[in-house]
Amino acid sequence: MTSPLPLHPFSFSAWVRAALGLGLSLGLSVALITGTAQAQTATPAPLATVSSVDLDRYMGRWYEIARFPNRFQKDCSGPATADYALQPGGRVQVTNRCPQADGKTDEALGEARRIGGPGSPKLEVRFAPAWLSWLPMVWGNYWVIDLDPAYTLAVVSEPKREYLWVLARQPQVDAATWDALMARLRAQGFDLSKLQKAGGGSTP
Repeated sequence: MTSPLPLHPFSFSAWVRAALGLGLSLGLSVALITGTAQAQTATPAPLATVSSVDLDRYMGRWYEIARFPNRFQKDCSGPATADYALQPGGRVQVTNRCPQADGKTDEALGEARRIGGPGSPKLEVRFAPAWLSWLPMVWGNYWVIDLDPAYTLAVVSEPKREYLWVLARQPQVDAATWDALMARLRAQGFDLSKLQKAGGGSTP
């Protein structure tokens, strides 16, 4: 499971022409251009993860509560599930299931590997065939950025914040828990206007 933030819609030249057309002074033009440059290059702070993840406790079934839109789940007609099973050697078998409009279930079998030392919250996941696993491009970042102490609510993303999944052990999350989570994600720099409830509809 795995684009830079959009630049300001106006180019430097457009700002300059507008400034000249309005007869603004050179000093004001420079200040305006400088401010625009800062807005264009500003990026949020590096994405923070949780301090550690106990893979044994993380295993099992998770229900997708909400996500950012993505091309590989566009045909999901209901909440997806993810089942994780620890394998010999520390790798994780990943089974994602997505209900389809025709009543069938699309299933994707993949593998995850931890990046870093024991307890690292950073993993990589691939769904490409095993014989392609040597290619870096088939692995996607899977960073656990929020996780409650009971391991019942988790959020997964990646460094560019293009993808986001909210997962829970139960198919629903209560309103108070949801609101607190949204506050933490806003503090992490996520644009939550893109967040969609799994299977369509509004978020909790």
